[in-house]
Amino acid sequence: MLTVCVAPADPPLIVDSVLAAGGEVVADPRRAEALVWTDSRPEGVREYLTPSVRWVQLPSAGVERWTREGLVDATRVWCSAAGAYAPQVAEHALALLLAGVHRLPAAARRRTWRREQIGTLRGSTVAVVGAGGIGRAVIPVLRALGAGVLAVNRSGEPVEGAAETVPFERLAAVWPRADHAILAAPATPETYRMVGREELRALGPHAWLVNVARGELVDTDALLAALRAGEIGGAALDVTDPEPLPDGHGLWAEPNVLITSHSANPQTRLTESLAERVRENVARYLRGEPLLGRIDPVRGY
Repeated sequence: MLTVCVAPADPPLIVDSVLAAGGEVVADPRRAEALVWTDSRPEGVREYLTPSVRWVQLPSAGVERWTREGLVDATRVWCSAAGAYAPQVAEHALALLLAGVHRLPAAARRRTWRREQIGTLRGSTVAVVGAGGIGRAVIPVLRALGAGVLAVNRSGEPVEGAAETVPFERLAAVWPRADHAILAAPATPETYRMVGREELRALGPHAWLVNVARGELVDTDALLAALRAGEIGGAALDVTDPEPLPDGHGLWAEPNVLITSHSANPQTRLTESLAERVRENVARYLRGEPLLGRIDPVRGY
């Protein structure tokens, strides 16, 4: 039996998932071997990290706030929800890319009849930077629409469905080969502002940049300058830096920018998806199998 504390809130779906997997839910963290933290913020979690807690399941895929607080260390096992929300975020990434390629942002702002020369994904090459859960989920649908995929991951190990997989250390060579790019990489010191003016120029004036990962992967000032100079076709952003993007920021006024205010993971599916991950990981823990989304304290994801 695995004793699990679900806190600070205990949604019935999460509690039921623990029970369904064979665990026992306890209210007192001093009796718990595992903690399922249900708040997207790290504030308050320390009081639940009792000596008995050996495993912590976090509710978010990105864990930079947790690592910055110094919470994720080797004293216990930490797991993110990486991959749990991949299908819906991948769907949103595709919607953003299609909207950009078909010039829907500009069309939505127009107030007069005007025919545009829209693009198509068929025959194009899309760089998927960060071939984890989201990246792997979006690749098959890109291929179904006739696009080829250049996948970028840390190791360079081949990703199923990609025409080619490139290690992150060779990312600079990817931008000029891609017609469009989807960012799905974790936020780490290595990925901080990995897309700047030089990378945007390499993508070119017809390319669309889609970001469904973290805003700080992109240098916002460089992006705005590239858009105004016509050096990139457009940007479809679910995340921004800063976030929330302030009213009056220049990106709001750009005709070739689409911003969806960090809504790629619908609230209606969030708890359900987390419950599925909790159920699977509790079952794996009890069977002595590797847990999904285990965080490497050194890499920070």
